[in-house]
Amino acid sequence: MRTVNQLSENYIIKPEDYEGFIDFSGDVFARQAPLHIEIGSGKGTFLVHQASAEPEVNFIGIEWARKYYRYAADRMRRWGLANVRMLRTDAAVFIRAHVADRSIDCYHIYFPDPWPKAKHNKRRFISDKNLPELLRTLKPGGIINVATDHSDYYQQICQVLFQSGQGELEEIDFIKPAGAAEGEKTGTNFERKYIPEGRITKTAAVRKRE
Repeated sequence: MRTVNQLSENYIIKPEDYEGFIDFSGDVFARQAPLHIEIGSGKGTFLVHQASAEPEVNFIGIEWARKYYRYAADRMRRWGLANVRMLRTDAAVFIRAHVADRSIDCYHIYFPDPWPKAKHNKRRFISDKNLPELLRTLKPGGIINVATDHSDYYQQICQVLFQSGQGELEEIDFIKPAGAAEGEKTGTNFERKYIPEGRITKTAAVRKRE
């Protein structure tokens, strides 16, 4: 009998198994469909609700913390979400090495690590350094949907998306995820933890110009 962890392997992809850009439609999902990537999936709360609400969309969840990545993969298995795959990797490295030009319909980035110490700010994912790769991989009309509770990082996010990306990105209204309840903006575990603490969730969204 296969164990739970073995069954969850069906919901996992391993970057080391691929060379160059991955054919997600052919090699991973075996179907043509819009492709969304969530960066920092945590326990998979967003993916569970969004993939259930949009079965016609393929989702990739990237999570660095091993215990959360395994938990999220098993959660996808328990929900029977064949349109989701999880992977554990550095998101910036993965996108640069394995995501093809103009292949992504949407990036979901909810409560990314703010790296609050000034000496660590360079590790933030949404940065001028990583923006060219997001622009390269987004389809025309593709979207970046972002939420954070960290004021300083939010200022950086706005600078990167609204100013550095001004030539190729246009500001749009934030798209509320399917799992967000009344009074919530994202419906993620982080937001539900932060609301009682009085933290304010700030959002930003942009679309790549056609």
